[in-house]
Amino acid sequence: MKVSIVMGSISDRGISEKVTKIFDKFGVEYETRVISAHRTPYQAVEFAEKAEENGTEVIIAIAGKAAHLAGVLAGVTSLPVIGIPAKSSTMDGLDSLLSVVQMPKGVPVATVAIDGGENGGLLAVQMLSIKYPELREKFKEYKKEMEREVEKMDYDLTQRK
Repeated sequence: MKVSIVMGSISDRGISEKVTKIFDKFGVEYETRVISAHRTPYQAVEFAEKAEENGTEVIIAIAGKAAHLAGVLAGVTSLPVIGIPAKSSTMDGLDSLLSVVQMPKGVPVATVAIDGGENGGLLAVQMLSIKYPELREKFKEYKKEMEREVEKMDYDLTQRK
């Protein structure tokens, strides 16, 4: 199982690191690339055309501002694409969000929150868990872990009274 994380710019590295932290936790193989939909469009198309052949099963595209990367990749591949809009200096990331989420009919991109690296990684894990049942079990345990953490916070809060 392999996920390709594609950043439109190296400035998206912080979001990418949130994704890779999730993948490391779940044991998901990944590669990270910098490919721009606007500055290296031919490389973006070539990457998307060859992704499945190269063993990629899910693509995560991280981009800000015009944020066309996820859409360009989704337009070329039949693999699932998850878009993570990056907060840019303009419009607090709303411009990025709208660019990623407003896809035309027939070219879906699953979209998570602005700077939502963790959820992008988790959504990829859930997609892969359809094929890899061991990931589904790890994901169930992850959810139980979150439940225990919230219960502990609640307990700690209520015991201060």
